Amino acid sequence: MKKWTVQQVIDKILMDMCGGAKIEPTCDIISVGSPDQEVTGVATTFMATFDVIQEAVRQGKNFIITHEPTWFNGLDKTDWCENDSIYLAKKKYLEEHGITIWRLHDHMHMGSDVDYIYEGLIEELGWRKYLQQDEPQPWIYEIPETTLQKLAEEFKDIFHMDTIQIIGSPDMKVRRVGILVGGGSLGLGVEVMPMQVMERDRLDLMVVGDITEWTICAYLNDAYQMGFNKGMLTLGHERSEEFGMKYMEKWLQERFSDFPVAFIDAKEPFNYL
Repeated sequence: MKKWTVQQVIDKILMDMCGGAKIEPTCDIISVGSPDQEVTGVATTFMATFDVIQEAVRQGKNFIITHEPTWFNGLDKTDWCENDSIYLAKKKYLEEHGITIWRLHDHMHMGSDVDYIYEGLIEELGWRKYLQQDEPQPWIYEIPETTLQKLAEEFKDIFHMDTIQIIGSPDMKVRRVGILVGGGSLGLGVEVMPMQVMERDRLDLMVVGDITEWTICAYLNDAYQMGFNKGMLTLGHERSEEFGMKYMEKWLQERFSDFPVAFIDAKEPFNYL
């Protein structure tokens, strides 16, 4: 069996995914650990929470590939928390157990023509046949007509959610659906983009990750209050993107046979009273 270092695994992932590293500057960095460490196993996850790290240790996997930050800020900077008790405790545990963490975010979303987070979401939903191929982004779906109530119940089951937020009548008819994962529903730098997508693509429902309450939320509340057949279903950032990292489990297994690869679900970050 071939022995792989962390850096060798990173290089092959980026080559197969994007033709090599191509985004600079990037948040796709090693946030803790060493590029020279020999890989005994890989865990993929949305976020390297302490529970995820403990599970990786239990499984004997010393390399975690996470989609989101380890150190509670977008670029994984640690200058602000070098004396922080939470940071120090988490870092100590990682170092004691020889864990390296690498973030795979920018290249998953923007490194090629494929957004791998959407790939995982489409697979989990089983909606590939409903994807509107004439759209430039994998956002628009035309599904068999259902109601918002029924779709919400299906999503709660698929995404393992106890509760789900909606705007609109539970009885409203839903056929044309837009999905904006994670921060995409904040507009990707264009605050009004989600509303423009709703109007341009004649959508009944927008499924969102993050929301700002004065943009798409307010827009669809107004629409609902004026009698339009419009609505919104909120998954949250984690639930809307986690399954991209589940998709990476199989993607990595097809490329690496010398060490085990497993997906560890970071799970929804909230409990509900």
